[in-house]
Amino acid sequence: MEKLMFIQTVSEVEAEGKLRELYEGDRKSMGYVPNHARVFSLRPEVLEAWRAFQGSIRKNMRLRRYELVTMAAAMALNCRYCLLAHGSILIKNGFSVDQLRMILTNFRDAGLEHAEVVMMEFAQKIIRNANEITQADIDALHTLDLDDGEILDITLTATMRSFASKTFDALGAEPDAVYDELEQQLTDLLPG
Repeated sequence: MEKLMFIQTVSEVEAEGKLRELYEGDRKSMGYVPNHARVFSLRPEVLEAWRAFQGSIRKNMRLRRYELVTMAAAMALNCRYCLLAHGSILIKNGFSVDQLRMILTNFRDAGLEHAEVVMMEFAQKIIRNANEITQADIDALHTLDLDDGEILDITLTATMRSFASKTFDALGAEPDAVYDELEQQLTDLLPG
């Protein structure tokens, strides 16, 4: 059964033009049309632009780092959908459910590399209080041999997640059914 959102979205059978192409692409690549695509169904050009923007950021980072920064931002944003979607990607790429639980409980003590922890802390500071970022925060990232381009990528990943998570949550986009099993395994650690 399709979960409802707070706004009326365009169904697969009603989709036309660009939206139909996007939905068909999702069905072909994922096997379903995700709720995040449905959120943008009234503005398919925004969905297309958001995906292109996300891809342009993601291509500059190793997948593991991109996903950990995304998880840190989603944790600070309390976005259940994003935590499940990106937690699922981490699991598909070598993390166990137990490791993911440790990250959600306290990523600083989850066996991650020091650089990953610092990047996640930086991402959370961006989400919570970007106006409090100082040169010292940037210098701490430089000591990890991250260059300014990499610091920009981390920043863009966090701020792009803010846009996505806030949009999904504000319009009632529930996690897709493909995440049901993971949601059951993590439910005690996920925001309401």
